[in-house]
Amino acid sequence: MTGTEDILTQTQIDAALTELSDWLYQPGALVTVFKAPTAAAALELIAAVGRLAEEQNHHPDLDWRYNRVFIRFSSHDAGTRVTGRDIAAAAAVSRAAAAVSASAEPGKYPPPGASRS
Repeated sequence: MTGTEDILTQTQIDAALTELSDWLYQPGALVTVFKAPTAAAALELIAAVGRLAEEQNHHPDLDWRYNRVFIRFSSHDAGTRVTGRDIAAAAAVSRAAAAVSASAEPGKYPPPGASRS
């Protein structure tokens, strides 16, 4: 589903995040940082995210810093808001991260306007 009919309310987002402990809400997006045991494992995670994005036709913003992968899901076609597609994609990425022994550090995702160094 695309467009405004799938936009989640803040209450729905908060409820979904109780099941998605790897993720935080930032205005208009779900964000996280995964720390992999090695840079190679981080690249495995990035490849898995790419496969999932293609399968779901829903592509995140992604940034790689050695063994950390910064991920941001937002539905641009819904006015840069959080939709059910973002929730489903975040859950799938969390499973992929667990498969490469990456740990979630959502609190390390920079606030809007900050750099990811």
